[in-house]
Amino acid sequence: MIGETHGPVGEVVPPGREASRTSATAEARATLGAARAARALELDRELARLLGAEADVALLAVGSHGREELTPGGDLDLVLLHRGRPDISALADRVWYPIWDSGQRLDHSVRTPEEGRAVAREDMKAALGLISARHVAGDPALTRELREAVLTDWRADARRRLLELREMSRSRWSRYGELAFLLEPDLKESRGGLRDVHAIQAVAAAWVAPAPTARVREAYDLLLDIRHALHEHTGRGGDRLVLQEQDAVAGALGLLDAHALLRAVAEAARTVTYAADHMWRTVSRFCSPPGRPVRRPLADGVVEQDGEVVLALGAAPAKDPVLVLRAAAAAAQTGLPLAIATVEKLAKEAAPLPVPWPPEARDALVTLLGAGPAAIGVWEALDQAGLIVRLLPDWERVRNRPQRNPVHTFTVDRHLVETAARAAAHTRDVARPDLLLVGALLHDIGKGWPGDHSRTGAVMARDLGQRLGFDAADVRALEAIVRHHLLLPETATRRDLDDPVTIETVAEAIGDPVVLETLAALAVADGQATGPAAWGAWKARLVAELARRVAAVLAGAPPPVAPDPTPEQLALARHGGGAVRVTGSRITMVAPDRSGLLWQAAGVLALHRLAVRGARTVSWAAVAHGPDGDGRPHQGDTAVLEFIAVPEYGSGPDPAALEADLRRVLAGRLDVAARLERRARSYKPRKGVPVPPPRVTLLDDASSTATVMEVRAHDRPGLLWRIGHALGSCGVQVRGARVETLGAEAVDVFYIVDEDGHPLADLALRETIRRSVLDVVR
Repeated sequence: MIGETHGPVGEVVPPGREASRTSATAEARATLGAARAARALELDRELARLLGAEADVALLAVGSHGREELTPGGDLDLVLLHRGRPDISALADRVWYPIWDSGQRLDHSVRTPEEGRAVAREDMKAALGLISARHVAGDPALTRELREAVLTDWRADARRRLLELREMSRSRWSRYGELAFLLEPDLKESRGGLRDVHAIQAVAAAWVAPAPTARVREAYDLLLDIRHALHEHTGRGGDRLVLQEQDAVAGALGLLDAHALLRAVAEAARTVTYAADHMWRTVSRFCSPPGRPVRRPLADGVVEQDGEVVLALGAAPAKDPVLVLRAAAAAAQTGLPLAIATVEKLAKEAAPLPVPWPPEARDALVTLLGAGPAAIGVWEALDQAGLIVRLLPDWERVRNRPQRNPVHTFTVDRHLVETAARAAAHTRDVARPDLLLVGALLHDIGKGWPGDHSRTGAVMARDLGQRLGFDAADVRALEAIVRHHLLLPETATRRDLDDPVTIETVAEAIGDPVVLETLAALAVADGQATGPAAWGAWKARLVAELARRVAAVLAGAPPPVAPDPTPEQLALARHGGGAVRVTGSRITMVAPDRSGLLWQAAGVLALHRLAVRGARTVSWAAVAHGPDGDGRPHQGDTAVLEFIAVPEYGSGPDPAALEADLRRVLAGRLDVAARLERRARSYKPRKGVPVPPPRVTLLDDASSTATVMEVRAHDRPGLLWRIGHALGSCGVQVRGARVETLGAEAVDVFYIVDEDGHPLADLALRETIRRSVLDVVR
C-alpha cells in the first residue's frame, strides 16, 4: 500500500510519521496530475494555433494525449482528418514540422474519415486509438463522424475483435511478465499495467463489460503517476522501472523508499489484474456459443451458475460466518471463479468468525488450500475484497510486501499462497495434511515483522493456530513447522550429511517424525514456489537424503557413516591423475586428494565459463592411481568433487577439454590465476543492483572434526576459486564443501582443518582466514 507501515529494515512507523508521509504522497501526486492537465491544455492551444481556421479538417489526439495523460517521455500521437483537400500535405507539414523542431516525439497520420474507418477495421492499434480519440482543433463534425463510425464497427464486430484483443494481451503478458511480482516491471505493458486498463475500456466501448470501477481507476492513476515520475527523473521515455531509479521515483511520490514503491505497484497491479481477469471471463462468455444454463448445488448455501460460484437464494452471510470459507472451498475444488457480485456481498454482509474458529471453518480453509493451484485465484478474489485480512488479521503485514531480490518470484503474501498450492501435491505423503497446508500458508508470515522471520513467524503461527482452533499439540507442531521451515534445505546444502553431528543436530531440533515429514514436504513446496533459482534436482536429492537419515535417527538408528565410493567413482579413479565425467549439469571430478584440489578444480570450471551452482567434496582412503601387477588398485586418498555447473552462455562443456585442463592444473602447467584475473578485471557488476556487504562466519558446533566456515557474498565468475586460493594461502585444508548460488548470491560452506587435520583452535589464524576470505569476495 502507499501508506507503507515499515521502514527500510522493518521497524514499525509511528502514526504521526505515517500520516505525514501519506499527506506528502497525496501532494506529490496532485502536483503530477496538475502538470499533465496543464501540459494537455498548452499542447491543445498550440496545436489549434498551428492548424488555424481551416475548413474541412480536424486534428485528433489519440493515445496518452487523447486521454489527457501525456507524461514527460510520452509520444504525441495525432491524426489529421480531412475531406479530400488537395493541399492536405502542405497543411500537414505546417502542423508537424514545428512539433519536430521542438524536440517532441511525434506519431502522426493523415486520413479521410473513410480511410480512418477502414484502417481501424483491420489494425487493432489504430482501432484502440480511435475509440478513445479526442477532438483538439478544427471541424468537430469530422471527429464525431469518424469516432461514431469506428465505434459502430467495433461493436458490430465485437466477437472477432475482442478475441483478437485477448490474444494480443496474452502475448504481451508472456513477453513482459506480471507487474505485481517483477523487480523491474514495465508499468505499461506488463500484466496488470496501464495497457490492461485500456483493454477494459475498449471492451466497455463494445458494450460487453462494464467500464473500469473507481478502484481500478485509482490503481491506474497511481501507475500513471509513477510513470510520470519515472520519465521526469530519467529525462526520457521508457516504462521499465529499473532498480537504480526506484528510490528516486519513490522520493518524487513522497514514498519512504523503493520497498514502499514496489508495494504500491504490487497492490495497484493486482487490482487491475483481478478486474481484467473478470472482464476476460465476461468476454469469453460473450464470444462462446450459447448453451443451456447450468445451476447446480456445490455446498450448503453455494451453487454453480453459468460457470461461476454464487450464493444460493436462501444463503444468509450475516447468520453464517463459515459461508465465506465454504464458498471459497467449493469454488477452488470445482476450479470455478467466485462471481464478483458474490464476493462483494460476502464482504459487505458476512459475519465475523468466532475465535477460536469452529472445526467446520478450519476444515473449509484446509479444503480451499488443498485444491492446489485452483485455490490461488479464489484466494486473490477474497483478498481483493478485504476478506483475507478479516479472517487472518496478521495477513495485512505481508500483503503485497515485495521481496527485492531475484530469487523470489512473488510478493510475500502471494508466495505463501503459491507454497500452499504446491504443498497440496504432497498431502498424500504426510500423516497430517492439514498441518502441511496451514504450515505452508504461514511459513513466512514473520516477514511482516522485524527480526528473524522464522522465530517471529513461529510465535505468530502459535497465535494463529490457536485462532484457527487447533488443539494444543497441533499448535506446538505448527509452531515448530514455521520455526524450522528452512532447517532441512539450509542444512542439506550447507552442511556435510556424512558428519554425524549434522544429522544429530537436525534430529534434536525437530524431535518429532510427523513434523519431520511435514518439513520435508514443505521444503519442496517452498523451494518450487520461490523460483527456479531456489530449487532443483540437486537440492531435492540432498533434502530427501537428509530427511531419510534424520528419520532413521528419530526411529532409534545410529547416525549413518560416510558411504563407500560408488562403482562409477571407482572406475573414474582408475584413470589416475584426474578424471572428469559430465552428465547434464552435473560434473564429477575424481583425482588424488591433495591440498587445494577444490579450488584448483573450481578454477578449471571458471576457465571454461561454467557457473558453479553447487559443489560437494568427499575424500576417502580408496583407489586412485591405477592397478598394480595383480590387477588390484593402489590404495591412497582419493577425492570426489561433484559440481552442479551451468554455462554462462552457449552450449555445455566438453568433458575431454575439462579433463585435459584438470590434469594440466594438477601438474602445474596451467596458470589459472593469471587467466582468471584478466577476466575479473573486465567484469563489472551491474549498476543499481543493491549488493549487501559479504559475510564470513566460522562455526565450531556444526562439526566435531572440522571448523565450518560459511561465506555469503555476491556471486561473480571465479568466486569459488578465489575463496579456495585464499584458504590455501593461509595454510588450511578444505575437507569438504557445500556451494549454493541463489540468484546472484553465493552461500558457500567449507569444512576446514589445520595442517594436522584438526579443527582450527588458533584465534589469530581464524581471524587471518576470515579477513583473507573477506578481501577476495568484496
